[in-house]
Amino acid sequence: MKTTEPAVIRTFEDLECWKQCRMLRLFVARQVVPALPRDERYRLGDQLLRAARSTTANIAEGYGRFHYLDNAKFCSNARGSCWEVLDHLIAGNDESLISAELLDRGREFVAHAVKLLNGIDELLEAGAQSCPGSGPITDNG
Repeated sequence: MKTTEPAVIRTFEDLECWKQCRMLRLFVARQVVPALPRDERYRLGDQLLRAARSTTANIAEGYGRFHYLDNAKFCSNARGSCWEVLDHLIAGNDESLISAELLDRGREFVAHAVKLLNGIDELLEAGAQSCPGSGPITDNG
């Protein structure tokens, strides 16, 4: 019988939530922003990019904090930035700046990222309760 080894986390880049937020960021940068009308690339496009970049940046910063509750706060910020990206995508679609297809794909990226962030947040909260004041986390607690 094959056993599954726990994920080894050496850096924030190994976290599945960071990987998914990176995919969201790349989707925004490579597919959404180029689809915007030229003048909106510097308005809505800039807001979209800032929110999408904030998702991965917050995870990285939280990972470097080495304390469960600090890390959880930054993961919460990343989750908020995911929802901000979705709101900007909705606004873009409402204003006929992006297609419904791009909005739907964006919703999928956001939903997956938020699901993973919710999972790591639960791990961090549990870790904080079991080991007050303790150090870094891994994907397997």
